[in-house]
Amino acid sequence: MIIFLYGKDTYRSHQNLKKIVKYYKKVHKSGLNLRFFDFKEDTFEDFKDEFRIQPMFGERKLMILKNTFSNKDFKKRFLDLREDFAKSNNIILFYEKGKVLEKDPLFVFLRKNGKCQQFEPLERGKLKAWIEREFKKYGVEIDSEAKDLLLDYVGNDLWRLSNEIKKLFLFKKGRIEKRDVKKLVRAKIETDIFRTIDALAKKQKKKALSLIHEHLKRGDSPLYILTMINFQFRNILMIKERLQSQNSISIRELSRELNLHPFVVKKTLQLAENFSFEELKNIYQKLFEIDLKIKTGQIEPEMAIDLLIAEI
Repeated sequence: MIIFLYGKDTYRSHQNLKKIVKYYKKVHKSGLNLRFFDFKEDTFEDFKDEFRIQPMFGERKLMILKNTFSNKDFKKRFLDLREDFAKSNNIILFYEKGKVLEKDPLFVFLRKNGKCQQFEPLERGKLKAWIEREFKKYGVEIDSEAKDLLLDYVGNDLWRLSNEIKKLFLFKKGRIEKRDVKKLVRAKIETDIFRTIDALAKKQKKKALSLIHEHLKRGDSPLYILTMINFQFRNILMIKERLQSQNSISIRELSRELNLHPFVVKKTLQLAENFSFEELKNIYQKLFEIDLKIKTGQIEPEMAIDLLIAEI
């Protein structure tokens, strides 16, 4: 049997992997036929040798393979013997955290011959349901406003959401409210960058500078802040270009075409309305010039941020 777990949402794929391993250990109590391979270090020969050894106590083996798609030698040699592996009574589980190309011969084989599960980032509605379920595990409820704020602060990063939920549970055993989230959860920098750009669009430069300097005071890297500003203006420009060529297009379509989460697209659309196409091109040019000056040592990153906001 072949199982294939993959997708951008590594939290849910990892949780699913843990469930499979837990169930396997429950059924096969010896634990002697469970093997892990990481093909950043292991070789195809390591796997093949283990595959050919008969399992102990008449149990089925569970062999978990990581990072197979980045190992060209493994892929070639595995596919050479694909028929042997496909008909095996043992369980070969492919667990892939990295990017997977659908045209890759290994991907094609696994999709055709294995039990596959793809884990893509949850949309906002499903994220809310997921958050409710996680809090219920701890016997805690969260109100609607607190849930929305938690999502605004953290986004769809389930690894961080899981940690923040544990933190909130430990802080307060009763119902989680908006003020609890404000007190304990630090907003993801991308969220504040949205606020900064919104302030710039409204010509509120003082507010934009204040938001940026809050990050600097917390110790956030000025280079990372500039990278995020660049990233957000690039998204705005791409969406503005797309809207110019086609006036009516759904958030779902934009999300798929630009490879952005629907929540990001929705926020970016709101920002795009406040800038003309020419303004965006000029800002993008300024970002390029500032990046060049930083890399050539002509200006310090913190000063570059202040200069950028002053000139927008």
